[in-house]
Amino acid sequence: MTKKKLNSFSGLVFSTNPDMMREEAPELTETPEPKAQKLRVRIEKKHRAGKTVTLVDGFSGSEEDLAGLGKKLKTKCGAGGSAKDGEILIQGDYKDKVIAWLKEWGYSQTKG
Repeated sequence: MTKKKLNSFSGLVFSTNPDMMREEAPELTETPEPKAQKLRVRIEKKHRAGKTVTLVDGFSGSEEDLAGLGKKLKTKCGAGGSAKDGEILIQGDYKDKVIAWLKEWGYSQTKG
């Protein structure tokens, strides 16, 4: 038995409809005001080789705004970390400081 090679066009359907291949514009996510955000701050050690990290989750809005808030927090803590998928990760135990800074910046619904 011989294997049949499929070319890269297999399954592609052509249409005469001009709207068929029109790409949709990506949805712009509008970031709510800081007082409307319900952020949760917690400490985690699991699955991190025993290292302690501070997690801030519950952020809703654009990835750019999330990255901006993450950068601001990492700078204030003087630590590394990342910000993606609505979650900010800061290396180290900064829970109390992060909660205080977030409340100072208008994130009044922040809880630990």
